[in-house]
Amino acid sequence: MDPSRLEAAAIVATAENLSLRIDERFDGRGISEIGHHLQATARATCDRLAELHRPRRALRYGIAALILLGLAVAVLAALSVDLTASEVRGFDDWIMVLEAGFQDVVFVGLAVVFVRGIETRLVRKDALVGLHELRSVAHVIDMHQLTKDPEALLRPDQRTEHSPPRNLNRFELTRYLDYCSEMLSITAKLAAMYAQESQDAVVLGAVREIESLSSDMSSEVWQKALLLQIQQSSEGA
Repeated sequence: MDPSRLEAAAIVATAENLSLRIDERFDGRGISEIGHHLQATARATCDRLAELHRPRRALRYGIAALILLGLAVAVLAALSVDLTASEVRGFDDWIMVLEAGFQDVVFVGLAVVFVRGIETRLVRKDALVGLHELRSVAHVIDMHQLTKDPEALLRPDQRTEHSPPRNLNRFELTRYLDYCSEMLSITAKLAAMYAQESQDAVVLGAVREIESLSSDMSSEVWQKALLLQIQQSSEGA
């Protein structure tokens, strides 16, 4: 095991253990469902990453065939030019012949670059699909903690008619917020798995976005948990 790399099996095991811990306290609640979903997403992410790094031999063989075909066409075009023909006279005619040959070479080169990029674009597309799923998971987690307001627990007299139900005590609310923070952290780690093997700027940008999003959401959760700790400390003083 490389200590400098994220291990997919370890992240999956952490997500599974977190899901069990959530079930032990909040079985049947929404946070339990998102814990199960995150656990399944972790497994699906590992499977997707394994598939992304598996060689696509059929595609590579097809690309190689197209490149060879393009090179063959360019060679045949070059061999078909009769430089000794009477039509090639003077400097201007030679320039036209060289220009036509140069255009053929450029065209074949561009075709080769485009064809070789097919696999990269397919890998990028699959990676972005997985990252989009992780972004959605982060937003769902954030929605679950959105209504968990410590102020409502500390000042129940300030409730209004349409205030969401507050059926958690201080300890349960603290654990609820901790679980949300842990799930956001796991989501960010799953996103980082995509960056671990990729040099694609688009993929890396999407990973950074999810990491930043998860970090910002986790900071909001941490502020709520801190408020509960401060209130508890002041009551115990």
